Amino acid sequence: MSIVAKFAVEHVQYLDPEGRLADHAPAVAQDLERLVATYQAMARVRVFDAKAINLQRTGKLGTYASCLGHEAAHVAIGMAMRPEDCFAPMYREYGAQFVRGVKPREVLLYWGGDERGNDFSGPKHDYPWCVPIATQCLHAAGAALAFRTRREPRVAVTVVGDGGSSKSDFYGAINAAGVWNLPFVCVIVNNQWAISVPRRMQSAAETLAQKGIAAGIASVQVDGNDAIAMLDVLDRAIARARAGEGPMLVEAVTYRLHDHTTADDARRYRGEDEVKAAWAREPMKRLRAYLAGRGAWDDAKEKAWLEQCEREVNAEVDAYLASSPPPTRAMFDHLYAELPADVAEQRRLAGQ
Repeated sequence: MSIVAKFAVEHVQYLDPEGRLADHAPAVAQDLERLVATYQAMARVRVFDAKAINLQRTGKLGTYASCLGHEAAHVAIGMAMRPEDCFAPMYREYGAQFVRGVKPREVLLYWGGDERGNDFSGPKHDYPWCVPIATQCLHAAGAALAFRTRREPRVAVTVVGDGGSSKSDFYGAINAAGVWNLPFVCVIVNNQWAISVPRRMQSAAETLAQKGIAAGIASVQVDGNDAIAMLDVLDRAIARARAGEGPMLVEAVTYRLHDHTTADDARRYRGEDEVKAAWAREPMKRLRAYLAGRGAWDDAKEKAWLEQCEREVNAEVDAYLASSPPPTRAMFDHLYAELPADVAEQRRLAGQ
């Protein structure tokens, strides 16, 4: 018997839960200006997230998917991408989208049931929110194929959850990316729960990153609560994809600190001790401790920044609440390029 291949999955972490930096840290750990901007973006999205949940609880917003606990993974994606790159999100990556120019009022419009929210600010080549699980991976692979065909130095980046990495759409996308050597980066945000299904019941694989090995693409696991590790790995992944060196699969190990959506009650399927332990590893506290230790952040800056975020988010909420609702007939406007006769008649009747 002979062994034809062996594989290994690297785990990357530079900041521990107390914000202490490893000796082998990358150059980005010394870029305090970028790290402060990253922390500010993380704080902004956390303020927004709390406000959105309050809006839903008071009947001013539809079902909403919280991003609490995902801030480092999501913001790092936005910070690592260039404007000309293409982002194919799932439905809770607001941190990445805000960095790319999406307005909070547009997120609220979308979750308020208004399709105009999907015509958001930022790069018009980014894809809209995608609720069908993992189909956005195929969208990104298609965009990456177009970039390669046209010889454009652009990269398609997508996100999928741990549960979504069990879908055929995900496997089809990474297989195509590997076969055609596409400028494609897929981030599995492994938050440990696919709604009520725990990670241990989704896959017998020791890591989710190793799924990329079967597709022949570079694969790595990252501490998704470590913003420095996320920035470092995504910088490298996107740079190598842009240079034609192939796609990459990144598993970001984090934790969903809130319910799956506001229609969910996670207390039914996970214990308080588990959530409490996850709060001790959360990304905001970790990066804040590191920046404070380097003299780049302090309590006064924190207070001033959170107050500014509160003002900005409140202004966005006011803009959302002041939006006039779309007419009933608008529900037909985003279905077809040319409406079939029967649907056109329904639209006509809806407008009466």
